[in-house]
Amino acid sequence: MAKKKSESGVYRVTEIIGTSPISWEDAAKKAVETAARSLHDLRIAEIQQLDLKLDDDGKVVAYRARVSLSFKYAP
Repeated sequence: MAKKKSESGVYRVTEIIGTSPISWEDAAKKAVETAARSLHDLRIAEIQQLDLKLDDDGKVVAYRARVSLSFKYAP
């Protein structure tokens, strides 16, 4: 069995927050898709926290997903 060459490099982890009126999944997806427009070589997205934005009556108006996103620095 052939051994895989291990990946080496330098990675950065940054935290982003996505919001959506639909769901936490949509909020996380929007966060990553938006970050991908300016960050390249994305590797891992990890959900750190989920929360809700409420109006004055206690009704949910937005879902928020806090995501840790890692990307590789170019050599």
